[in-house]
Amino acid sequence: MNEWEWQLLEDKKPVEDLHIDGIEVKQGSRVRLRPKPGGDIMDIALAGKSAIVESIEQDYEGKTHLGVVVDDDPGRDIGLMRQPGHRFFFTVEEVEPLVAELDPAMATSATPRILIAGVGNIFLGDDAFGVEVARRLSTCELPKNVRVTDFGIRGYDLAYALLDGYDTTILVDACPRGDVAGTLYVIEPDLNDLGGPDEQQAPVEGHSMNPLNVLRLAASMGPLKRVLLVGCEPGTLGPEEGQMGLSEPIEAVLDDAVKLVQSLIARTLNGEEPVAKT
Repeated sequence: MNEWEWQLLEDKKPVEDLHIDGIEVKQGSRVRLRPKPGGDIMDIALAGKSAIVESIEQDYEGKTHLGVVVDDDPGRDIGLMRQPGHRFFFTVEEVEPLVAELDPAMATSATPRILIAGVGNIFLGDDAFGVEVARRLSTCELPKNVRVTDFGIRGYDLAYALLDGYDTTILVDACPRGDVAGTLYVIEPDLNDLGGPDEQQAPVEGHSMNPLNVLRLAASMGPLKRVLLVGCEPGTLGPEEGQMGLSEPIEAVLDDAVKLVQSLIARTLNGEEPVAKT
């Protein structure tokens, strides 16, 4: 691409939304990929897959393209960070808005999309609580609109996922509040009050995870929807040199934690308020 073509791109106004077959499509919308016949091997591999719209862009000729991240791509979090290899472009004619994937009993409204985010460091004893709960949930049969991911200490990945159009995100993490080890909590943070101006500038570390800082980062990039925290009072975070494995009190409540998350999923899908356990 030459300098003239780059300048044409720079002069293009960003496209926030468009209509396909009379249906509004914007960042966060879900689509079905329908590549034109005669495409390359990647078009064949992606044909029929569902994806989320990450961006709407114009080339220097004014043609509109949708940047998408495929739902079942194991590296979709990387795609949401706009990294090559996990972000794909299709023309307007090659995507079909997903409006038919509704529960027949909820024909008047879309089924909520839910993200279950396991958080924690497996080398810090009971801090691995969220990671282990996510692992167990990943083996359970859950509604197809529920995604379970072990984010570990990948704060930036979680921040981008929070902006991925989920109606509810359930964070699962160790949560020290001074109670008896193994005590479970359900907390709904106030997304309009994530700290003062100085606190909001707290950085997200590349090799650690502070959920509050992640929420602040995500909120600075776009509007957040509902977030719930399923927390567990840790017994120990291990010695300075680290410790793998959960303590006995935390191991004893893992099944209860899984059931608690499942109950929150059910209540969310039924449009009910979560039962607070604070």
